[in-house]
Amino acid sequence: MPRPGSTKPRAFSASYLDYTLQDGIAEQIQCPTLVCDAAEDEFFKGQPEQLYNHLTCPKTLMVFTAEEGADAHCHPGAMRLSLARIYDWLDDTLTTTP
Repeated sequence: MPRPGSTKPRAFSASYLDYTLQDGIAEQIQCPTLVCDAAEDEFFKGQPEQLYNHLTCPKTLMVFTAEEGADAHCHPGAMRLSLARIYDWLDDTLTTTP
């Protein structure tokens, strides 16, 4: 969570620097978690796998590839595909059976 009282956008954004995988934050997540990775992500290469490995909750690592056209950060070349897969995961994960 960002620092309480962060009223300015810059302070709010800077507060995220307080949280790292070394702090044990990811291990505290309890809800099912989807981690998305782009095979050729130029900004955060390797970080999705790091996060995934730290999670102790039900988790899924979804990798998007160049063959799918979704290998860049945030999958701009295949938004329909990435959103469809993400929504399918949500449907499967959040659907409750009686």
